[in-house]
Amino acid sequence: MNDSSWGSPPHAGSRAGYWGPADQGPVQGAAPAGPAYDAPEAQQTRPMPIVPDVPAHGGNQDDDRGAARPGGPLFPDPPYGNQPYGDASHGHDTPSAQPHAAVPQNPEPMPDASHPAPAPQKKSAGRDLGAAIGVGVGLGAVIIASLFVVKAVFIGVIAVAVVVGLWELTSRLQERKGIKAPLVPLAVGGAAMVVAGYVRGPEGAWVAMALTALAVLVWRMTEPPEGYLKDVTAGVFAAFYVPFLATFVALMLTADDGAFRVMTFLVLTVVSDTGAYAVGWRFGRTKLAPRISPGKTREGLLGAVSFAMVAGALLMQFVIDDGTWWQGLLLGLAVAASATLGDLGESMIKRDLGIKDMGTLLPGHGGIMDRLDSLLPTAPVVWLLLVLFVGSG
Repeated sequence: MNDSSWGSPPHAGSRAGYWGPADQGPVQGAAPAGPAYDAPEAQQTRPMPIVPDVPAHGGNQDDDRGAARPGGPLFPDPPYGNQPYGDASHGHDTPSAQPHAAVPQNPEPMPDASHPAPAPQKKSAGRDLGAAIGVGVGLGAVIIASLFVVKAVFIGVIAVAVVVGLWELTSRLQERKGIKAPLVPLAVGGAAMVVAGYVRGPEGAWVAMALTALAVLVWRMTEPPEGYLKDVTAGVFAAFYVPFLATFVALMLTADDGAFRVMTFLVLTVVSDTGAYAVGWRFGRTKLAPRISPGKTREGLLGAVSFAMVAGALLMQFVIDDGTWWQGLLLGLAVAASATLGDLGESMIKRDLGIKDMGTLLPGHGGIMDRLDSLLPTAPVVWLLLVLFVGSG
């Protein structure tokens, strides 16, 4: 629209709300002129489209009816609310119509009420710590009481743990891999192995181990030959992994200060695991063996070594007869290494079986084997180092 049309009287017969050029006359298809447009006194300064009447909202009536207002770059149409003046949907092609792309857009998406943003997750330990602590304290009380009251009772505790551990291991092997390692000869031979080690020493433990392996071979012959080799191989492995390694705890107990040696072994292993857990949970960043155990970190291993070495120095200096602090440092270092390797070893077994825990007997811990994983390989290491440092006693 030219500036000359602002304030000019409308032509008779022109379409309502739009004036054609003066030299062309009325626009084709124009509506009849009404009184409001024939009056020369009309104060309208800009042609406007016809809009439907809407109820007044208590504001300016001219605004409610789409009163004229200047357009253009200096007076842009409102981006929100009523439809922009001169919108093509009304059939008017006015210069004041603003392109849709000119409407400002919010650069950031608005939050969706149906999908609220997730709350930040707290770092979790992955187990029920309350149950784990309660079960741990209860087991510790039973072990300490039997260890310092009657040694034979403690041997019975070891034998029970061995039998339960064998049951968990053979059950998981059969469930996940179809391997039928014979439990009866393993359980009888495992308990006998622990007793023989306490009564007859290392020779008794080796003889019991050989007889247990032979019993596994014979027992499996009562079933069809299919799978014989894998079944007896798993049985011999289970006999070595659980009862034979546990026998070294009984060997420690045979010394004059045997109760204190066993306590040192247990405390160092627990301290190593605790140091690895505490430091790894708080500061762990670099994975130690992600393909085997994604939760273990190198920082946790340093925590295990540090805690175990400090505890080893104190225990060797003040608990073990004729022990010195530097021997405790070496003992703690060896315990941290063997406990970590034992934990990784059982993690490898569980990963191969596709399970998280060996059992559910101990709330917050899993099964017996989930607590013996770091103890079993650590027992021969502690027994050997104590014999080298202070003798067999």
